[in-house]
Amino acid sequence: MYKAPVEEIAFTLKHVAGLAPALDGGHLGDLTDDLVDAILAEAGRFASEEIAPLGAIGDTQGARFADGTVTMPTGWPALYKAWADGGWNSLTASPDFGGQGLPHMLHVAALEMWNSGSMAFAIGPTLTIGAIEALTAHGSDHLKNTYLPKMVSGEWMGSMNLTEPHAGSDLGVMKTRAERRGDGTYRLFGQKIFITYGEHDFTDNIVHLVLARLPDAPAGTRGISLFLVPKFLVNEDGSLGPRNDAYCHSIEHKLGIHGSPTCTMIYGDGRFGEEPGAIGWLVGEENRGLACMFTMMNNARLAVGMQGVAIAEAATQKAIAYAKERTQGKAPGWQGSGMSPIIEHPDVVRMLLTMKVLTQGARAITYACAHAVDMAHGADARHWAERASLLTPVAKSFATDAGVDVASLGVQVHGGMGFIEETGAARLYRDARIAPIYEGTNGIQAIDLVTRKLPLSEGNHIRGFIAELRDIAAKAAASNMPALGETGERLTASIADLEAATDWLLAAVSEGRQVEALAGATPYQRLFGLVLTGAYLAKGALADGGDGRNEERAALCRFAAENVIGETAALRERVIGGAASLAAARAVLG
Repeated sequence: MYKAPVEEIAFTLKHVAGLAPALDGGHLGDLTDDLVDAILAEAGRFASEEIAPLGAIGDTQGARFADGTVTMPTGWPALYKAWADGGWNSLTASPDFGGQGLPHMLHVAALEMWNSGSMAFAIGPTLTIGAIEALTAHGSDHLKNTYLPKMVSGEWMGSMNLTEPHAGSDLGVMKTRAERRGDGTYRLFGQKIFITYGEHDFTDNIVHLVLARLPDAPAGTRGISLFLVPKFLVNEDGSLGPRNDAYCHSIEHKLGIHGSPTCTMIYGDGRFGEEPGAIGWLVGEENRGLACMFTMMNNARLAVGMQGVAIAEAATQKAIAYAKERTQGKAPGWQGSGMSPIIEHPDVVRMLLTMKVLTQGARAITYACAHAVDMAHGADARHWAERASLLTPVAKSFATDAGVDVASLGVQVHGGMGFIEETGAARLYRDARIAPIYEGTNGIQAIDLVTRKLPLSEGNHIRGFIAELRDIAAKAAASNMPALGETGERLTASIADLEAATDWLLAAVSEGRQVEALAGATPYQRLFGLVLTGAYLAKGALADGGDGRNEERAALCRFAAENVIGETAALRERVIGGAASLAAARAVLG
């Protein structure tokens, strides 16, 4: 059974990602170290004791659909109510609407634990929190006053409606249309697919944020507007009015996250209401909807990265526990009676340590991204906003790839029992697979990283960041900790690989060699993530966390440096020299 690693999470937040110096510098208001520990402890308790026990039920029962309604798995509505009553939905929301105004770092740490308990459960509240962010930033006072208090309290949930059957990542070709009415409202008509928690029985109202196109809108993404479309209209006194002309037509049968209803939503076909058309209100400005939605999507991408960390942590815990109990053969040097636990076999140790490296690396990267998001609201805002922009695609992609890789290794450690559903290892693998796909595929994240994020400040931000990483490697090399082995030297070499690949890509982008740059984008993204993993593990090993675990962290760091991050040399070669062979082999695909 999953047990939230609260101490490791707190250490990573404070001593690797930057929470401790931010607290000491007074950058986070009245937040104290003790309050941080208390919030993390309670989030961990709730995840371990209340969410995790219902994870398997959600997987086996799944969300059930009949006659336009969705029934959630047994125990889940009560679980959601307990979660909302605990104030978790309001963690980072504005105090103006009942929120607690706490840093994003605490939110993502809690997200990790909730998703480890059940990714299918946690994704629903995550989307509501994203909808709150978008509405807070772009909604009119009327919309904010009408919807935010009950969304922040968790009484109502939200959803994000982008994808259509013919329009996945290319939103510019969407067909959902909106028509102006003279009373300040709009009528929406169209179909959306893959809408997570578009319908459920957790709350009595659902606030949909829907992208649509006005009749006179410009072509492409410049002509998209964002609308708020509630399931039930809201009366002047805040009570629920009539049903809006929006409903769930069906839900998908999926590889994983079975408890999460993935809906096909229909807007404006006349099923409800006096006339066809789902009633909606404009959020932000006409034809500027994509900019509004990106407020929600950017943080949602980091939240999906947290799903990767969460699955990796749960899979690692499960694999270690199984490896300690399962006996098979006699490992070299085994002195006990009978067969040895498989954790004594070198290859199993290798798999388990690789799982821990990828998990901790992904955790540190995502937390560092959240730290940058928080710091972008204070002094030196431009620097931290650029850091958050740079890290977001890496946090989303590396962490979700790690989730899949670690969950797959978890199945391998379990052997044949991992392929059987009763151990739970297969569920984690199935759940993990969606994360590299939704909220912008990892290939799209790589395009964003190379074409938009590396050139920030004419490439000076990434160069400055590499200098920071080089300083960590120098400190590791100069350390007198024998447990670090060759970490300093290996990390320095990997950072050199990153620098060479970065310089090459910056030149390719600036010279218009787009095809060559994009051919190396995904290998570069992984190279970046591996270097950050090595650097952040070294930073943690060198930090004084006061818990006496430096030698343990140094040992894991050394394993990463000498067994995992050496892949960066090959990745550098793929970035710089892989485009020609990619183009030449294209004909093989027909």
